[in-house]
Amino acid sequence: MSGILAGKRILVTGVLTEGSIAFHAAKVAQEEGAEVILTGFGRLTLVERIAKRLPKPAPVIELDVTNQEHLDSLADKIREHSSDDSGLDGIVHSIAFGPQGAFNFLEAGWEDVSTAVQVSAYSYKSLTMACLPLMERGGSVVGLTFDATIAWPKYDWMGVAKAALESTNRYLARDLGARNIRCNLIAAGPIKSIAAKSIPGFEELADVWNHRAPIGWDLADPEPAGRGVVGLLSDFFPRTTGEIVHVDGGVHMMGA
Repeated sequence: MSGILAGKRILVTGVLTEGSIAFHAAKVAQEEGAEVILTGFGRLTLVERIAKRLPKPAPVIELDVTNQEHLDSLADKIREHSSDDSGLDGIVHSIAFGPQGAFNFLEAGWEDVSTAVQVSAYSYKSLTMACLPLMERGGSVVGLTFDATIAWPKYDWMGVAKAALESTNRYLARDLGARNIRCNLIAAGPIKSIAAKSIPGFEELADVWNHRAPIGWDLADPEPAGRGVVGLLSDFFPRTTGEIVHVDGGVHMMGA
């Protein structure tokens, strides 16, 4: 099969609905020739049902990134779903979570903040390290962020967690470069997803894009961000690492 990911095996986390960036990253990756393996947490039957809507069947592995036993067994479980022993060529980290308390900046307690940081930022490192034994020939790790260089309305400690993710990406890129593993992030604009519904005041946050995206932005279309992910997974960026690529309609560069 031809395509920019032909012959590559990609692990995609965070596929929960067809409206997620992760789903569209998996879909486009398959269309570009990749073999895709998914992970899910909690509602595995839902993930398995959504997986059937991809162009080709994709196995689903249970993974809670805060569970060390799950991380320790991940490489072996990926091998079980591999048609050969060619390892893993890419990882899509689409995992983020903040308890409701994390969306009140001045009142949030450390328990809520630490959960947001562990799930949304530290897991980028722990997931990559869990897959490292399968990436002996190098590869690409791509995560999803929401521009953490500024303070967004309502986003609060999740914004801090995304800043931690962006810093983690740089340090991971530094330490894994010698292994020919690239680590990059897509800074996507807001998408009306399951995750978005858990953010108090999401509509107010997202409304910025209705007025300030010079090339336009569709809150209901995750595919542009998914395509960005696939681009970074491919060999078309062989010396790009530690980078944050904005797929946000241009909002990030607009002045006041």
